[in-house]
Amino acid sequence: MAKKFQNLSRLVQVLLLLIPIVNLITEVVVRVSALLEKPDLRNILGVVLAVITGGFLGWLDIIWVLLFKHLFLCKA
Repeated sequence: MAKKFQNLSRLVQVLLLLIPIVNLITEVVVRVSALLEKPDLRNILGVVLAVITGGFLGWLDIIWVLLFKHLFLCKA
C-alpha cells in the first residue's frame, strides 16, 4: 500500500491528507504497510508518532509529500 501511495500523483496524495478522517486512516494504513514491508527504525517511529498524534502529523505530511513525495518518517 505504501508503494501505491507513492505512485499516486502529488495532487491525489495531498487531497487524501487534507481530509481529516481520511488523513488519519491513510496515514496509519500507509505507515503500517511500509513497516511490514521494511521494518526499520524510521518506519517504527513513523507509526508510533502517527498513532500518538492522532492525525496532527498529517499536516507535516502534506508539506513532506509536496517536497519529497513520501510521508514523513515513512520510506518504503
